[in-house]
Amino acid sequence: MKKNLRWKAVLILAVVAGCTWAFYPPEEKIKLGLDLKGGIHLIMKVNTDDAIVAVTREVADNLSEILDDESIQFVSIDDVEPGKLSVEGLDINEDAAFRRIMEQSFPAWDVRSLTGGSWQLEMRPPDLAILQDDTVTQAIETIRRRVDALGVAEPVIAPHGERGSQILVQLPGFEDVARAKEVIKSTAKLELRIVRSAGLSEEQLSQTSGTEIFPGEADEGGNVIYYALDRVPVITGRDLKNASPGRDQETASPDINFTLKPEAASKFRSATQENLGQQLAIVLDGSVISAPTIQGVIYDRGQITGNFTAESAYDLSLKLRSGALPASLEYQEERTVGPSLGADSIRSGITASALGLASVVLFILLYYRLSGVNAVVALMLNLLILVGALAYFSATLTLPGIAGVILTIGMGVDANVLIFERIKEEMRSGKTPRTAISAGFGKAFWTIFDANVTSLVAAAILFQFGTGPIQGFAVTLSIGLISNMFTAIFVSRFIFDLVLGGRRQVEALSI
Repeated sequence: MKKNLRWKAVLILAVVAGCTWAFYPPEEKIKLGLDLKGGIHLIMKVNTDDAIVAVTREVADNLSEILDDESIQFVSIDDVEPGKLSVEGLDINEDAAFRRIMEQSFPAWDVRSLTGGSWQLEMRPPDLAILQDDTVTQAIETIRRRVDALGVAEPVIAPHGERGSQILVQLPGFEDVARAKEVIKSTAKLELRIVRSAGLSEEQLSQTSGTEIFPGEADEGGNVIYYALDRVPVITGRDLKNASPGRDQETASPDINFTLKPEAASKFRSATQENLGQQLAIVLDGSVISAPTIQGVIYDRGQITGNFTAESAYDLSLKLRSGALPASLEYQEERTVGPSLGADSIRSGITASALGLASVVLFILLYYRLSGVNAVVALMLNLLILVGALAYFSATLTLPGIAGVILTIGMGVDANVLIFERIKEEMRSGKTPRTAISAGFGKAFWTIFDANVTSLVAAAILFQFGTGPIQGFAVTLSIGLISNMFTAIFVSRFIFDLVLGGRRQVEALSI
């Protein structure tokens, strides 16, 4: 018997030590949610059509290049809508070759022949759905890299909503809403293109063949300068190896230094060598932010200059390092929680928990007398395990999570009440205290087990289908239910055995 109690004592002490180590010091180990710590709550919609448009345009350009390489004549390849293209004037003698090209190079597209050399190309629905899902996933990863670079501790960045095109972003402890929104939302699509001409209106540049027109910054008179740029960029943001803020050696104004991947560096060297004396436009999100003149051959590194402040240069380099968003974002919900409101919530939650715990302890001690001490010890250990588990698994404590703690207190007492009442029934039937305790724990076990498993199922459903605070409540409740089983059945029984084990005969039990 003593050996049995010894290993139980060692196990309980190990649990106490482990949980204490896990959550101490609590101000460093316990993660607080947005409603307790304060911060920014954003819900954004990913405009997945942007990615579909980009892929459609890319397929049109690639198909045009392949047809030219294979000397297949056609008149035009145009966008009809996102995920749909029309091919006009295709040589009718090349139908078989065209189908072969589509099957080999663009297997995700359905091909339908119309009349007179016209074709309709449409992305298959399954591949369209995959592209939309991948767009949201890529957007989440890009936002996560940007938020991590901002230094936000323990952010929440996750899919949101039933359609899956929304993203939830919570930034605990971060209060600069405007900066957060700008860093997160900016597409940061970078392109470096050769300038062919410039003017004060798009009409002046419309006759420049093989180019696209982009707006630039306004001149001193407030007039916007437009640039006719090569359709194919020299390099894009995907070619960057790194980007960091710096300062121009001549003007000391903030700029961004970048380095290129080896393949892109070779391409960049050739382009700058062939276009010495020409302007190189730096295009960010569809606008020319600067267009310096190429004064020498550039290989694997360069500078992006513009009207930057130190903070905007840092933020832009951050966005370039994290990569461009695959689609634009649209803010649908925005909330800011101040730290003082979070502190009030913590204070109220702690007060409610303390009052609830004190009331329960007082009732247990008055009603069950010395046996109530057993329940109180088990209850305290239950709370210790709950807090330790939250800290160990890096779970976030939210205001609903505090409600889960309070509910755990009630359910922990409920298990002890079931056991104690069963013991009292056994003693009324004439059994000795030791026999009554053994029978009470044995008969109450399945009732407690069923009640906790049922609650665990409900908590699992809340976690699966809930979001944010609801998930926080489900996590706290689940941990509390599991620890409640351990303390009510194992720890409480150990205390009875420890107290009564040294007595040869027990005639009465204070219960």
